[in-house]
Amino acid sequence: MTKPIRVLLMVENVSLARDHRLRKHAAALVEAGARVTVICRRDPGNRAVPDVRVLDYPAPADGTTKLGFVREYLYSVVMAGLLTVRAMLSGGVDVVQVSSTPDVYFLLTAPLRLLGRKVVFDFKDLSPEIFAARYDRTDGLMYRLLKLFERASLRSADHVVAVNGAVREIALRRGGVPATAVTIVGNGPRLAQTVRRQPRPELRRGYPHLAVLVGMMGPQDGIEIAVHAIAHLVRSIGRTDCAFTFVGVGDAVAGAERLVAALGLQPWITFPGWAEQEEVRAYLCTADIGLEPNLEGFVTPVKAMEYMAFSLPFVAFDVAETRLMAGRAAALAAPGDAESFARLMDELLTDGDRRAAMGRAGRMAVEQVLAWDHQQAPYVAMIGRLAGAGRAVQGDRA
Repeated sequence: MTKPIRVLLMVENVSLARDHRLRKHAAALVEAGARVTVICRRDPGNRAVPDVRVLDYPAPADGTTKLGFVREYLYSVVMAGLLTVRAMLSGGVDVVQVSSTPDVYFLLTAPLRLLGRKVVFDFKDLSPEIFAARYDRTDGLMYRLLKLFERASLRSADHVVAVNGAVREIALRRGGVPATAVTIVGNGPRLAQTVRRQPRPELRRGYPHLAVLVGMMGPQDGIEIAVHAIAHLVRSIGRTDCAFTFVGVGDAVAGAERLVAALGLQPWITFPGWAEQEEVRAYLCTADIGLEPNLEGFVTPVKAMEYMAFSLPFVAFDVAETRLMAGRAAALAAPGDAESFARLMDELLTDGDRRAAMGRAGRMAVEQVLAWDHQQAPYVAMIGRLAGAGRAVQGDRA
């Protein structure tokens, strides 16, 4: 009888409970017959994925300075290293997958390759670009180190999983990875989890309309631009009949809340914080439009895929991956133009028929292409090939 593949998934900066992509990878591998262990930060919700062994460690204090980030990442690498040894001694490991960011786990995967383990690098975020967005600079020692670490992470892997075509091109160009060693695996939602619920009118807070922004909110996510667009919508265009709810957490929330207060937008904009998935889905099923102010052309906008899955039209900036993915499901503003973003919000809130047509287009794209249901097969097959024909998972069998 063929032994199951033993897969170790490692992620640094979040827990299994809060990393939707990691949960989908783990669940797909378990479904295919693999034995899966996850190393991540401690979280009460980490055991939410059935049949996955979780080895977690106490989360360090989140870094707020450059030195703080270094201290945070070094602690995580040490803890992950200790738990990797535990995983290897208590069941064994055939394939190891590490996720960006930060790109420091090559310190662990390089020796694992020498021990005969296959290594996968899940390339979904770009550390140098995130640093540039946070600190507004592309020079200095830290930026150069991040590019060096990224290349080391790419080169120390047997195979790279890229979240989209733009990230794949960076793996080829900056990492020197052969095209045959990169597989694109998207990050779409599971169709079974996108069934529409009944709207909850109380989420509109007494307004005729509701616009939502859901997901992580970091410095690179354009949250303050969205606030300025709403200010223009309310103050200049005169549209005051829409509530705006920013659902989620992240480093950009505190600054955005201060900006909302400074602009006197508290009656319209709220930040309820982290919400469980069922609550997020309630917002998506109640809202009239979604907001995606991301300006990074290489990013696959997870927020936008959530909107599309629930037939919610959205306003976004016209950047490469957003345009490619959204198609007719989004109204696209000139990049960085808050006034254009506001005008498109106003147009969509006025035109219910257009919103409905855009929502149908988005849902169709998810059902036919973007859903995780379509993405998991090449992912599972790639893991099977790496482990070898004699240890193939079910998803790699013809």
